[in-house]
Amino acid sequence: MKKYLLILLCLSLPVLHGNAQEIVRLTLEEALSYSLENNVNVKNAKLETLISKATVKETTATGLPQVNGNFDLNYNPAIPIVFLPNEPPFGDPNVPGDVIPARFGVSYQSNLGVNMTQMIFDGSFFVGLRAAKTYKQLTDLDLVKTKVDVIESVKKAYFGVLVNEERIRLSRANLARIDTLLSETRALNEAGFAEKIDVSRIQVQRNNTATQLERSLTALEISEQILKLQMGLPMEYDLELGESLSQLNPIEEINALLQEEGMERVEVSQLQTNLELVQLDLKNNQSQYMPTIDFIANAQRAGAGNTFNTVFDKQNWFGSSLLGVSMKVPIFDGLSKSARIQKNRLQMMQLENQKFFLQESIKNEVYTAKTNLKNDLNILEIQRENLELAREVYDISKIKYNEGVGSNLEVVEADAALIEAEINYLTALYDGLVAKVDLEKALGILSTNQ
Repeated sequence: MKKYLLILLCLSLPVLHGNAQEIVRLTLEEALSYSLENNVNVKNAKLETLISKATVKETTATGLPQVNGNFDLNYNPAIPIVFLPNEPPFGDPNVPGDVIPARFGVSYQSNLGVNMTQMIFDGSFFVGLRAAKTYKQLTDLDLVKTKVDVIESVKKAYFGVLVNEERIRLSRANLARIDTLLSETRALNEAGFAEKIDVSRIQVQRNNTATQLERSLTALEISEQILKLQMGLPMEYDLELGESLSQLNPIEEINALLQEEGMERVEVSQLQTNLELVQLDLKNNQSQYMPTIDFIANAQRAGAGNTFNTVFDKQNWFGSSLLGVSMKVPIFDGLSKSARIQKNRLQMMQLENQKFFLQESIKNEVYTAKTNLKNDLNILEIQRENLELAREVYDISKIKYNEGVGSNLEVVEADAALIEAEINYLTALYDGLVAKVDLEKALGILSTNQ
């Protein structure tokens, strides 16, 4: 389903054009699907898994026959001199001294050969192969962790855009309401039924509301840029979210989430895999005390001649071959292997301590996240009640003012209280949405929900 949504999204990108910029309409599910394919961190994590696959192949290749060919052609401008004893059968009584210099060799020499080495036994090879496969598992886990982090970031950024859109909607409604009140009060002032100070109070409130609207518009632009960055969506696209706050996170889903016990976090698996890698490194260092055995084979032909034209004559070329077994036995390395083994054991102790601390930290994180979500839900309910009360107070003060039994000051104060209640409600709403995402991550179910 996610791939289908992603394909639809990618196909629709060039279609949803405005006059100036392309417009992309996204639900939360579509935004998450797009980000899991286009976020830079996810892309790099996927590339790392491919690199680890290549590492496995590279390690496997060292256990296969290693075949190399060689060819060389040498010219001796001055043939080397060999000294022989000046005695029979090489002696020359006419040459003074006890040695005779002689030149042995020809001007041109060539060699053509093939060498093959096949590993028979090397303990570190088998350990290295297991380590490469384990590293591949680690990169797979790193990819999962990266996706979890991206989902968390995109969800929070998506909610941030929705909240800022709601702030703008409320600010515009507030501005329209105050403009109406300002117009009515000016008319009353001109008719002599309201004082100039009444108009000034409302004008101040109107200016404050307009400023709040400008801040909300700026916050929306910034939050949209953050969302596009987290998704990996080009900045030149305009975003249009396909869901509203009322459509997301029904209370039944939140109550079920609070009852969740969660599952094993990917961080635990990452740490366990790192521990396995250190254990394999320990085995690798221990295996280096054992001998290595290789089968070797060599076949070559050598040729020579006094001139370049004769060096390649068939009668001047002769063949040779060799088959054998080579064994290397480590005797003494200055205790370096012993030091590496000791280091591996200390690293394992460190990772065991980290694993214990991580498990305890996760328990604390789950408890804290559940507590925060419960508190945020309580605060949200209180702020919802305050918002309803503030609207009721404003309506009553407006009716009283219109009927001449209330003051202009009451209306202005009620309007300011209503705006503050709206801001507090939206802040509590965003905090609740973020707390829900934090709990999903703490329980280890953030990625499984997608």
